[in-house]
Order: sequence, then structure tokens, then C-alpha cells
Amino acid sequence: MKNILKYLLTGLFLLAIQINTEAQTNKEAKKAKEAAVIQSAIDGKNYTFRAQSMVPMTGITRQLTGLYDLTVSENEITSFLPYMGRIYMPLMDPAEGPLRFTSKDFAYNASEDRKKGWTISIKPKDVRSVREFTLNVQDNGSATLQVTGNDRQPITFYGYIEKAA
Repeated sequence: MKNILKYLLTGLFLLAIQINTEAQTNKEAKKAKEAAVIQSAIDGKNYTFRAQSMVPMTGITRQLTGLYDLTVSENEITSFLPYMGRIYMPLMDPAEGPLRFTSKDFAYNASEDRKKGWTISIKPKDVRSVREFTLNVQDNGSATLQVTGNDRQPITFYGYIEKAA
């Protein structure tokens, strides 16, 4: 009876190891597939950064409840982001926010990081208020966007990347 119990427990243990190995393999395959989708979106300049929170230079983290994003395509970038911080030069049109614009003339540079991610630099040439967007993307899609302005304090956004439709 003791031998049967030993064989049964050994069999259950080996089955649990096999199931765990298969689950780990499936998880790694899913992660690799997600990274490949993010890679193709970044290479093809066809993605959207969805902001979930923002951190002004002089302030606390604020959760965003609306749909705020930065959309990148081959020919243009569209920024629809809130701003909170010190502005050194007032806006010409206060109805428009400083980070709400469309740019058709911009420099785009994407490079892979050592830590399984990408660093993307976008410099709009036809927008006065923004000097540079720096987007740090992880292979799982989470991202950090740092916005440096010409006439205002920098601001950081946290969110994720998704492939544009």
C-alpha cells in the first residue's frame, strides 16, 4: 500500500512539473508575440500612446480620467495631452492647450534599449510649444512619455502603447 502511494505521489508531482513547464512556455510565447507587435508598430510608425497618469515637474502624480493620447503615424503626429505646470510665455490661442496639436513636419528616431525596450525621440519642427517628446517603451507595451517644451516646464506621462488601427 505504501509503494502504491509513493508511485501515485511521484506521478502527480511529475504531472504538476509538466503542466507548469507548458504554462511557462505559453506565457513566454505570448510575451514574445506582444513584443513583436509593439516592435512592428514602432518600426512602422503606427501606434498610439495612451496616457493614464501625469507628473508635473512641481506637483504630485495625477490620474487621468479622460482619453488622452499621442498618435504617431508615418506622415503626422497628433498630440491630445493635458498640461499642468509653469508656462513662461502665454499661449496665443488659449482655447487650444499647449499639448494639443497636429504636426506634419517632425524628426523621428527610434532605438532599441539594452533592457528589452525602445527609446523614441520625436522633435516637431512646426510646433512652437514642444521641443521634444521622449518615449521609453517596454516590451510589454508600458511606456513613459517625457515632454520638453520651449516655453514651459517639462512634464511626464505614464501609460501604454497600442498599435493604431
